[in-house]
Parts: sequence; structure tokens; C-alpha cells
Amino acid sequence: MSSIDLFHEISEDCSRNTTEKYSTSFSSAINLLHKNLRQPIYNIYGFVRFADEIVDTLHGYDKTSLLAEFKKSTYEAIERKISLNPVLNSFQKTVNQYGIDHSLIEAFLLSMEMDLEKKAYAVTEYQQYIYGSAEVVGLMCLYVFCNGDKSLYEQLKPSARSLGAAFQKVNFLRDVKADFEGMNRIYFPGCNFKNFSCSDKYLIEADIQKDFDEAYKGIIRLPVQARFGVYVAYRYYLSLFNKIKKLQPQKILEHRIRIPDYGKFFILAKAGLKNQLNLL
Repeated sequence: MSSIDLFHEISEDCSRNTTEKYSTSFSSAINLLHKNLRQPIYNIYGFVRFADEIVDTLHGYDKTSLLAEFKKSTYEAIERKISLNPVLNSFQKTVNQYGIDHSLIEAFLLSMEMDLEKKAYAVTEYQQYIYGSAEVVGLMCLYVFCNGDKSLYEQLKPSARSLGAAFQKVNFLRDVKADFEGMNRIYFPGCNFKNFSCSDKYLIEADIQKDFDEAYKGIIRLPVQARFGVYVAYRYYLSLFNKIKKLQPQKILEHRIRIPDYGKFFILAKAGLKNQLNLL
């Protein structure tokens, strides 16, 4: 192995470790992808995670400057095809290898900038935020899954966007307590979490259900190397969503909803059986 190959390997190890440390659920789903697809998705997740940490975690620091530096470094890494930041180095490698549209990266970083100041979202702002923070991540991954098949990419774009949107909106419901009480953020337009009603919750859930329905249409058409891993992630979030749907509005304001490890194992086992029987 040459020195530059070792450098890239160490960089990618950092992105994989970032994914595994921050999200056991996503890392488990990624491990169900074909081995050739795993590292590029780790590389995308590492980039997304680091940007998100700047705006959500690095309190007491100049987040605006840090995000601006991260954005500048991202584009420099892509242009130079190298970076001393291991997460950005592994991300640029995936961007350049799969020809990921730079407008997706721009939209994602814009959504992170919105999180620096925005506390409540109007409908158009909410739609812009969902697109930039979640839908484009699904599209970046779709570039990897389609591996140059532009026709398939265009066909599956709506479903990839819907899957990203569903994941993000479920995260919003799951994390209402932390976002509202800890960050003073209200993502859902028109919601007053001091008086969160059943009708408010129902409208949000109906919107999320449409996203899940559209997402499934694309999952079953994914290349076989990607299909099972994406389906397991979909089933995990759908199970989390169904658990949230059963709760009264006040309950989701009291604590973070999660799926226990035995529940995740059951989801994986059931998905594996359906996959073996070709029933996805």
C-alpha cells in the first residue's frame, strides 16, 4: 500500500468511526449494504454529522465562523481532491468518484446555516430546510447506489427525497423535547408545543406517512446491492414512527422515543426473512 492510499484509508476509517459512534442504527444498516457501497455511505454520513455537530453541539464556540470555515474547506477539498481534515478528505473522494452534484452540498450547508439563527419555520422555510437537511442526503446516497446509471437516478429521485424527508420528520417528532426546550426550535410550521394538540400531531403524522409510502416505491426498485440495507433503515424508522403515533401528544414532549435493541433485532430478523423470500 502506498503512502497516499494509507492516508485515504485512515481518513475513511475516521468517517466510519464517526458513523458507528454517533448512530448505531445507521451503521448497522450500512453494514447490510454490499461491501462496495459501505464506505462511500460512511463518507457521506461523516460529512453530514460533522456539519450538524457544529450547529447543534458546539455551544460556547463561534458556530458561524466554524461553519463558514467548514464550508470553505469542503469546497477546497473537492476541488483539490485532498484535505488534511480526514472527514472532508473521505467525503471529497466520494463526491468526486460518483460525480455528486455540488448543488446538493450547497443546499445541505444552507440548511445548517439556517439552524444557526432560525427558531421557528414558516411553510416555505420548513420545506427548504427539509430539502437541504435531509432530502439531499438521500440524493447523495442515491448517486452511490446508482453508480453512474443516470436514468435510474432520475427515476428514483422522488422516492429518495421522500425517504430522507420521512427520516428527518420522524427525528423532529422524536426530538421535540430537546429541540423545543433545549434549542428553542420549532420546525413544524404553526405548531405551539406549549399547547400541542392531537389534531396538530395527526396532521404531521399524515404528512410523514405519505413520505414513507412514496419512499417504499423506490426502495423496492433499488439495485439489489443497496436494497436490503436501505429497507432495514426504512423499517427501523417506520417502527419508530408507529410507536410515536400511538402516544398522546404530551408524551412525546416528556422524553425521547426510541426502539430498544431487542426491537431492532426483531426488525432486522423480519426484514431478513422477507428478503430471503423475495417479498420486499
